[in-house]
Amino acid sequence: MPRLGAIILPGDDSRLADRIYLDHAATTPILPDAMAAVAAGMAQWANPSSPHAEGRAARAALEQARARIAAAYGWTGETILTSGASESLAIALGRAVVDRRLVSAVEHDSVMRAAADAVMLRVDAQGSVDLAMLGQAVGQPGRALVAVQWANSETGVRQRIGDIARIVHAAGALLLVDAAQMPVGADPDVSTHADFVAISAHKRGGPPGIGGLLVRDFATLIPSGGQERGYRPGTENLPGALGFAAALEVPEAIGPLAALRSMLDDAITRSGGEVVAGGHHRHPAIGAYRMRGLPAATQLIRFDMAGIAVSAGSACSSGSMKPSHVLGAMGWSVDASREVVRVSFGRSTTAAEVERFIAEWRSVSRSARAFAA
Repeated sequence: MPRLGAIILPGDDSRLADRIYLDHAATTPILPDAMAAVAAGMAQWANPSSPHAEGRAARAALEQARARIAAAYGWTGETILTSGASESLAIALGRAVVDRRLVSAVEHDSVMRAAADAVMLRVDAQGSVDLAMLGQAVGQPGRALVAVQWANSETGVRQRIGDIARIVHAAGALLLVDAAQMPVGADPDVSTHADFVAISAHKRGGPPGIGGLLVRDFATLIPSGGQERGYRPGTENLPGALGFAAALEVPEAIGPLAALRSMLDDAITRSGGEVVAGGHHRHPAIGAYRMRGLPAATQLIRFDMAGIAVSAGSACSSGSMKPSHVLGAMGWSVDASREVVRVSFGRSTTAAEVERFIAEWRSVSRSARAFAA
């Protein structure tokens, strides 16, 4: 039986169990509980919108899953089930009852696409939103929607949601939090203060293709017709919803992951590397690291050949290898930002795996320095 997270390549009969997966911020293995729930949902195949007995049974199961998802996040408002966090963000940014939109300069690419005309909020060198600028911007005429990530998917830097919410609400504005990377229960300020929250199943051990938009008050969101109480068209994904709910009910022990990331931070620093926003308040399981003199694209190849999966930036942008707008907003040069890789942990990550990555990082770094000399 392969360990959780083992990778299988097309045409390869081996389970490649010796590979190390350190890209959990992109997606993390589906938990057995979630797999079982998805399978059960597939057996309950009726359309939840159908009026007959089979449809009503599916509807009851869907609503139970919806309630479980909301309860896991401590949410007392409404819950719209979507295809994932990107769609949730697009719904809130496109249909919130506001006059203008403000987004931080380090938001996910999906936010930048959905709010191309938004006012950009600058961040400091550590990636934190400039609260003085935020206060000035939300005070301008017209109701605003402010979008911020709970934790940046590239650097792990966390925003001060409570402080941001107080400024936003004092101006009569609305707050949208991208919580795709947030472990359940990690920050009560999100469920207490946000007006909209985007969540994703596959980041939390659930199946891909399902997520949600938590909405404080439906009066702040324009409906579009169709399913999901008229706020999202399309047949409801019952198996996905059941899998999402089941995954959220499996506890995430973030303390041990924070210890592993701290160990990695220390080793990278002592080995001549640079920790992005080192010492700042960050996600316990996400770290970004610069290896001077070697492009991230080359690093990724070297690590992959050594059996280690990491990434450069978020999964939605790393394939292009374009300069990171996140690091650029934090004051990094294009050349320096191209030398940064992201390492992210999950439930299956062990100290031995992190130690193996550290050894490989040092080996690759030594090779780069020798070549430069």
